[in-house]
Amino acid sequence: MTALQFVLGLFALVVALWLVVLIVLDRQPDDYLYAALGVLEFGLLMQLVVGLVMVTGDHGGVNVAAYVGYLVGSLVVLPAAFLWSVGERTRAGTGVLLVAVVVVPVLFLRLHQLWGAR
Repeated sequence: MTALQFVLGLFALVVALWLVVLIVLDRQPDDYLYAALGVLEFGLLMQLVVGLVMVTGDHGGVNVAAYVGYLVGSLVVLPAAFLWSVGERTRAGTGVLLVAVVVVPVLFLRLHQLWGAR
């Protein structure tokens, strides 16, 4: 696991905790949370670039299609959840954001498994 993945995973877990608090208090996400999601998305874009650079070098038998698929999937999950949550301005919409944010570290674990299989 790269340092970037570790930092982004921890940040995603902090944002997830923030979302749990919002769900419990029955509050809507605010601009600060959306800014945090933007920072996370930017980090995921950086992770995509780093991952693509890694697979262009010596990847030693890594399933490149699966690896790139997980990289792209981690990049797409937050915008999709954001669009869904904006259309559903209830706890359920905030819950969709929570699920998407929790999926990010899980995808990082899968990326680590794929890269470690080489």
